[in-house]
Amino acid sequence: MSRPRPASAQPAATAGSRDRGPARGAFAALFAVTTLNLLAIGVTLPVVPRYVEGPLGAGSLAVGIVTGAFALSGIACRPLAGHFADRRGRRRAVVLGASLNALGGALHFLPAGVPGLIVARLFVGMGEGMAYTASSAWVIDLSPPSRHGRLIALYGLAVWFGVAFGAPIGELVLRAWGYEAVWACATAAPLLGAAIASRVPERRTARPRAALGLRTLIAREAVGPGLGLSLSMIGYATISAFLVLHLDAVGAGHAASAFTAFAAAVVLTRVLAGGLPDRFGPIPCVLAATLTEAAGLVLLAASGGLATALVASVLAGAGVSLVFPSLALIVVRRVGEERRGVAMGSYTAFFDLGFLVGSPVAGLAASLGGYRAAFATAAGAAVGAFALALALRARSMPEPGADAGARPVAAQNSRP
Repeated sequence: MSRPRPASAQPAATAGSRDRGPARGAFAALFAVTTLNLLAIGVTLPVVPRYVEGPLGAGSLAVGIVTGAFALSGIACRPLAGHFADRRGRRRAVVLGASLNALGGALHFLPAGVPGLIVARLFVGMGEGMAYTASSAWVIDLSPPSRHGRLIALYGLAVWFGVAFGAPIGELVLRAWGYEAVWACATAAPLLGAAIASRVPERRTARPRAALGLRTLIAREAVGPGLGLSLSMIGYATISAFLVLHLDAVGAGHAASAFTAFAAAVVLTRVLAGGLPDRFGPIPCVLAATLTEAAGLVLLAASGGLATALVASVLAGAGVSLVFPSLALIVVRRVGEERRGVAMGSYTAFFDLGFLVGSPVAGLAASLGGYRAAFATAAGAAVGAFALALALRARSMPEPGADAGARPVAAQNSRP
């Protein structure tokens, strides 16, 4: 009769499998939290413009201001949210952010006209920015460094799912029950997210308190990759604004299917190729992704029919999809866990900045040279992101004669 082995002699895989179970459960819960927070934004996207021009009787300028208000507060709030998450804990920051998002949804009920609606959207932006920043750092905490890139890629799909499903839900709710029901959905979804987040266990280490200042709110390690992200997001903003209009103008039937192809390419690339930055390194993936995005945008500018536009949309979607996790992995590798929240807050703020700047840039190009000029301009921005990635690669290469292998991995990853 064989004697049982002591606990220390058990295979290492057993302990690893015990750890992965809770981590997978926490990832699934946080994925649901982010989906619900973005669902609150998605349900209002097709509804708020109609509400501004309809019941409120305001014009197109008011529509633009109200629609973009949440992005402005998101940009301002993300670095502060990262600092809060690093010092007070990821869970507390996620719950607070989801609660602020729900408050913004509830403020839509107040009969305060356009100014009141702007205030509501500012709270929505603050809440979503805080919740996503803290939860993305939390997700990275759950995984080993060898899987950071894939986890970032998969987790980012929660944003797409929330917006993609939220928009048609908002349309259906508006037609069935009216504006108040939409505001109720925008309030209830993040509240449910806050309830889920409050039950997720958090592994926290003691983190020293730091004085609040610019250096503690902005991670300089995120600036270079963030600028590359902003340039890449100009293509996404251009496709969102002008893809269907361009295909309608050239007489292509079923124009909306091209945007569906773009979104499908984003999702499939994240699922099938999300681990490539871990395997081959983030810089090569950024270089390949930005060139793919640029090729798709150039093909869109030249397209005169649906078949070409579908191929172009798939190329652009695949490129856009891989840029975010690849550049994020560069940022994560440059900072320690104690500054991960600030780093992700600084980095994701550039996503909002790219979309906020990209839409008017694309609009200006379209007004001067037509829709084709808008896509050509976006392609130029993607090439700019490619050039910036080349500069990041040059900075990361060791100097001639330097013994790069003598430096510890942690030290290599802690500085730009």
